[in-house]
Formats: sequence, structure tokens, C-alpha cells
Amino acid sequence: MLTKTPQETWSQFLELIGERCSATEFENWFAPIRVLEGGDDGICLEVPNIFVQEYLLDNYKKDLCSFFPLKSCGEPAIKFFLAEVKKKVEPVQEPVSLPQIETNLPDIKLNPFYTFPNFIEGPTNQFVKSAAMGVANRPSKSYNPLFIHGGVGLGKTHLLHAIGHYIREHHKKLRVHCITTEGFINDLVDNLRNKSIDKMKRFYRSLDVLLVDDIQFLQSRLNFEEEFCNTFESLINQSKQIVITSDKPPGQLKLSERMIARMEWGLVANIGVPDLETRVAILQHKAEQKGFRIPQKVAFFIAEHIYHNVRQLEGAINRLGAYCRLMGLDVTEETAEKTLSELFQYAPHKKISVENILKSVAAIFGVRVSDLKSTSRTKDVAFPRQVAMYLAKEMINESLMRLSSAFGGKTHSTLLHAWKKIAGQVEKDETLRRQIDMARRNLEA
Repeated sequence: MLTKTPQETWSQFLELIGERCSATEFENWFAPIRVLEGGDDGICLEVPNIFVQEYLLDNYKKDLCSFFPLKSCGEPAIKFFLAEVKKKVEPVQEPVSLPQIETNLPDIKLNPFYTFPNFIEGPTNQFVKSAAMGVANRPSKSYNPLFIHGGVGLGKTHLLHAIGHYIREHHKKLRVHCITTEGFINDLVDNLRNKSIDKMKRFYRSLDVLLVDDIQFLQSRLNFEEEFCNTFESLINQSKQIVITSDKPPGQLKLSERMIARMEWGLVANIGVPDLETRVAILQHKAEQKGFRIPQKVAFFIAEHIYHNVRQLEGAINRLGAYCRLMGLDVTEETAEKTLSELFQYAPHKKISVENILKSVAAIFGVRVSDLKSTSRTKDVAFPRQVAMYLAKEMINESLMRLSSAFGGKTHSTLLHAWKKIAGQVEKDETLRRQIDMARRNLEA
């Protein structure tokens, strides 16, 4: 039984929600709702559209159940009514204003640094960059739609904006709009609330190029997805260019089959994690842009420890550059490790055996494990064996006697000699240091 009036109960509910959500969220989703009537069996709410109703039930059902009576099925006893759209008498001149809506597009908010010349190309992103440049050169004539997917911070947004920059510069008559999926959803909500959805449809469907970032945020939002899909089909049917980015390929997104099929119509391109040399090139390029010189040895050191996210590489350059300038220090590996250690990516420790070390070293140096355990003293076998002994002493907490016995019965003095030799050589030999670091990563992965 409701002990208060429906309006009072709703007001109490809004007080609770107001403490939990942002002012923007409250204004978009809760402020437009009106209480119509109610009784012992529940409450009636007027919502401006179906999106508000679904948002309320999807995100705040538990809270609604604590404020209002429940139905036998356990759902809150709320009746929703859609607000009536009041028809306005349109002036005769309305059709004349249509071109103004189509041509007065908002400024494209493109990152000035996200251009093709600033995108460092490597084996893992060469294909997707070529596809992006093909779309930028011949919008709607090459790959349409172009769907770019990959992990966080690998350059998807960079390529999206680069396409926008290139088209704006070389195809000045084309109408281009770049937006995030969240921005599209907010745009739709605002236009629904202001009863200007037709204006929004005219705007989007009059575009020549639509660039959409992070489509994965459209998952589990069926009504928003439907409107986006309608916009998508309208543009494709007019031979307009669409480029979409996502953290996953279309088939792995929780979207409707209709939407997935539309996104797979054109070209689906993956952008992978850059290899070591590409990461070094990115580091040095970013440093040059900021007027900061970073030695190649230090660039390799950083790139070996930050390898999943290009955005983190740029953050590392910003932090290291600021620290060295403020403290008056040279850019060295020691300074980089001290400054950037919390950004470094270390694999979780696991139990490492001599056998694992032998396998890793054998793969890197192109020899067989049986050769490393043999008595062969040829240089192409003896040197990798010494590297394996060095790693065994460094990474395994066992006695020298027990470690050396795992190398085909070698003595502990042989292992100690090998460790000293490699430890001295690794300080001067950059190639050897990278090989040993690679072996460590393989063992810890």
C-alpha cells in the first residue's frame, strides 16, 4: 500500500536518484517524466518516448521495486504512457528551410595530430592504413562500409580522424560528420526530448561521409541500434561513405543480426599490436613532435616494456620528457625505469625450469635442445648454451650444483664461468640484451 501520494513517492525516488547520477543524466532521463495518477495498486508515469521507459526499467528496477508496490510477477506496478506529440502548424515556407539544415553542419571536431603523415606504419597496421587511405581518396568508391577493429590505444580513432582530415582537405564539397557512438545516442535522446527527431534524421541522412567511433557502446540498446541501423541503410543506399571503429569484429558484438550483416557488407580490417621496431619508431616520432630527443637505446628499453597500448607510449614520452627537463637529467635507461616503472607491463611470475629455459633459448638462436645439452663446443652451440646457463642462474633459485647438472652434467664452475661471461657481454652488446629480454618475456608469458 502506498502511504503517500504518488507524486510524493515519486519525488522521494527522484531525491535518491539525484544523489547517484550526474546532472546531465538526470536532466536527460528523469526530468521529462511526469506523474499522472496512481492508487493502491501502483503509479502512472508519462514518459516522452519509449527510450526513457526502457532506460528506467533497465537501470533502476531494483530501486523502483523498493518505492512502489509489486505485481504478482515481481515487476514494479507502474503504468507508462507516452506523451502525446503536439502537432505544430508548419508554415508554408518550411520546405525552403530544408537546404539550410543540410548545409549548416557543425564543425568537425577532429584531433589536429591524427593525420595520415603522423600515423606510424608497421606490419600489423599496414593493411588497415592502406584501406583507410583508399576510402579517404575515393569516398564510397573503395570499401563501404569500412569497419576497423582492434584493442584499446592501437590507432583506430587516429585513422578515423585521418580519413576526416583528408576528405575535408581534398574533397571540400563533401559533407563529413565524425561522432562517437555515445555522442550519437545523446544526440538522439536530445532530439527525442525536444521533439525534433525529424530534423536529426534529415541532418544525418544528408551527409556524404559518416565516421563513427566505438560502435561497441551500441550493444544492448535495441531502440538506439534500430535508429542507427536505419541511418546506416539510408546512407548506404545513397552510396554515401561510412567508416566504423570497434574493439571487436562485427560477429563478436552483441548486436542484431541485421546490424552485424550491414557492417560486414564492406571491408572488415583489423589493427594489431605494433611490433617492437614499430613501437620504437612511434616513440621517437612522438618525442620529435614534442621537441624531445630520446636515444635509440632508451627507446628500445621503453618499447620492450610497454607493448599493448600505443597511447601509453605517448604518455610515457610526456612523463619522461617532463621529468628530465624539470630535474635537469639526461635521458637514460635508469631514468626511464625510475620514471615509468608503473607503466611497464610485466607478465605474472610462474615457476620456471631449466627445461623451459633451454626451449626458449633454442628457439631464439635456432638450435636444438639436445645440442645445448650435448658436449659440442662449436660456437653456434656453445654460446646459446652459455646464455641458457646465465638465465638459469638469474631466474631459478637453486644451487649451482643442481642447475649445472641439468645441462648434460656440466660442473658448477662451468655454469659460473658462463654467467660471468654473458653478464659482462650483455652490458656492451645491444643485440644480445634484446635476445635475453625476449627469452625472459617468453618464459614469463
